[in-house]
Amino acid sequence: MSEIEIRPVSGALGAEISGVDLSRDLDESTVDQLKDAFHENLVLFFRGQDIAPGRFLEFAGYFGEVIPYPMVKGLDDYPDIVPVLKLPHETVNFGGIWHTDTAYLEMPPMASLLIARELPPIGGDTLWSNMYLAYETLSDGMKRMLDGMTAVNSSAKGKAAVTREDRRKTAAKNDAGETPEAVHPVVRTHPVTGHKALYVNYGHTTRFSGMTEAESAPILDYLFTHQIRPEFTCRFTWRPGDIAFWDNRASQHLPLNDYHGYKRLLHRITLAGDRPV
Repeated sequence: MSEIEIRPVSGALGAEISGVDLSRDLDESTVDQLKDAFHENLVLFFRGQDIAPGRFLEFAGYFGEVIPYPMVKGLDDYPDIVPVLKLPHETVNFGGIWHTDTAYLEMPPMASLLIARELPPIGGDTLWSNMYLAYETLSDGMKRMLDGMTAVNSSAKGKAAVTREDRRKTAAKNDAGETPEAVHPVVRTHPVTGHKALYVNYGHTTRFSGMTEAESAPILDYLFTHQIRPEFTCRFTWRPGDIAFWDNRASQHLPLNDYHGYKRLLHRITLAGDRPV
């Protein structure tokens, strides 16, 4: 059994993992410990894991089925690894708003992983927020109203679509012009922990089912603000070789865009999920 140390990084979510070398095969006990830590902390951070793309895929495979990202091409030799890139002349960063990954799919991903390859000298941190806490701290009246409601999530929501434009100019998939849309519960139950999580997000949620965008906006705007309260969040400062592995079903994230004039490159892997209920 590996001597794994799990150190929480905030009171809300996130834990830094030490005592495990991801360049080597992991035994069943180690994988089980990491799965338990993942479900408890929602996002795990591994420092200084300078592993090749093939091994990064193997590590991800311990936890689920690797699937392609729908909008942007992956690496030539590893198409299921997507470059998350901002170049020095660009001013918009990929996915640079609070969001849950690809909530516009009928079966959104269970989790995502990032490894840092090239970083700016300063800036480029990522924030995560705990959607269990976002739900639990709502009033009883708001919970009663939201439980059982569904909402429309679209890949074409304007502010999210803008963050993909630079990459789509050079690496768009043939079907990237499509605009996937899916209806999901506003409050979903986690399939492993059984906890309820608020499942709307600023990046993709456009309206409640059966309501117009104008009618939905006041409540959605409140929820978008509520779910990223500072006490629900953690912040991670990247170093080359660092890995973040987060639960897409119960957390949201925001990559900060505070490093204009510098290149930032991370590689991303996505793991298959199930239909939210």
